[in-house]
Amino acid sequence: MNSTVYNELKERGFVYQETDAAALEKLLNGGQVTFYVGFDPTGSSLHVGHLLPIMAMRRLQQAGHQPIVLVGGATALVGDPSGKSEARPILSREEVAANAAVLKAQLARFVNVDQAIFVNNADWFKDLLYIDFLRDIGSKFSVNRMLAAESVKQRMETGISFLEFNYMILQAYDFYVLNAKFGCQVQFGGQDQWGNIVCGVELARRLNQKDVFGMTFPLLLNSQGTKFGKTAGGAVWLDASRTSVFDYYQFWRNCDDADVGRLLCFFTGLPIDEIHRLAALPAPAVNRAKEILAFEATTLAHGYEAAVKAYLAAGSKFGFADPESKIPTSSRLAEVKADSEALDDLPTFSIPAAELTDGKIWIVKLLTASGLCTSSGDARRLIQGGGAYLGERRIDDVNYQVSDRDFDHGALLLKAGKKKVKRIVR
Repeated sequence: MNSTVYNELKERGFVYQETDAAALEKLLNGGQVTFYVGFDPTGSSLHVGHLLPIMAMRRLQQAGHQPIVLVGGATALVGDPSGKSEARPILSREEVAANAAVLKAQLARFVNVDQAIFVNNADWFKDLLYIDFLRDIGSKFSVNRMLAAESVKQRMETGISFLEFNYMILQAYDFYVLNAKFGCQVQFGGQDQWGNIVCGVELARRLNQKDVFGMTFPLLLNSQGTKFGKTAGGAVWLDASRTSVFDYYQFWRNCDDADVGRLLCFFTGLPIDEIHRLAALPAPAVNRAKEILAFEATTLAHGYEAAVKAYLAAGSKFGFADPESKIPTSSRLAEVKADSEALDDLPTFSIPAAELTDGKIWIVKLLTASGLCTSSGDARRLIQGGGAYLGERRIDDVNYQVSDRDFDHGALLLKAGKKKVKRIVR
């Protein structure tokens, strides 16, 4: 049992709010504690925005504590209003069930599933009688207090349905059930879950007469103040069919210098003193810290071999920050020899034969078909702005026809700016 895990969570920046800091410190630094983190299966994949509570759960499990992973098969049918400006789309039961299965499989990459308890709140909500629930549970909640919750107040401006208004009670009931059935003592969640967590703590204490606690993690913003985990193309997914392993690696590799230390604390297991040393590297050496971050984060999400391939592919195209591994690190990246022959692992687009005319394809059409640009207008502006490249050659003619001479052994590299690249084959 790690007797300093609470202090480590603090030092790494995980702790934002607590119902009782002194009691939580004593509890988590003592014997084994059963805790839970909940995930509503509202999508067919987790994304980077989900990772902060997952990494905290991983660290707590490694310290000897018992995680309960709650999949919200029932609450996903209602929709959490927290942090949302409008209601979520209402999903069918079949969609929620399918999403729940995928979510469990993805979480298994981060936690030891043999030493975790997986539950689905649909199991205890499906047979509840509405009148009984209102009388036994609804009577314990003050509407005035619920209206004062930040998650509800924000939505009052745009409108909140009675369905969503019930979400707080349902999540609170989850904690009551988990405390009664498994002895769960702590709920962890994101900053926007504070009101829901406090309600759950109070309900479990009142009905079970047990001491239970809650803790939230900070809302993760980048140095520009925008929500972490988003790109111009949308969310960064853990599903490799939605965000390729290469693009996942590049997302982390392209973080701002000012963010790398904080991200290493959250999303890697590197020692704190090593993280401080890496984050303090001056430019351009700090790029090695970004490579380590990207490698470690990709290893967790997709495995070591996939992370090695992504690192080599990115380095082959954009250069390696520390090709001779002179900067000390405990990361396994230090074992990987920088190799410039990994271009086959770049995201690849195969030109359909129907798109070729006399063996040629218009550069604008290729940029859009490959997904590097969203429209012909976008592709034209990229070319006119000097951001389109075939290999290392800039293309500044919007009428350019890509032909056999541009291919080397049946492939070419097409770039949109400095960070977006596709391997093109025919």
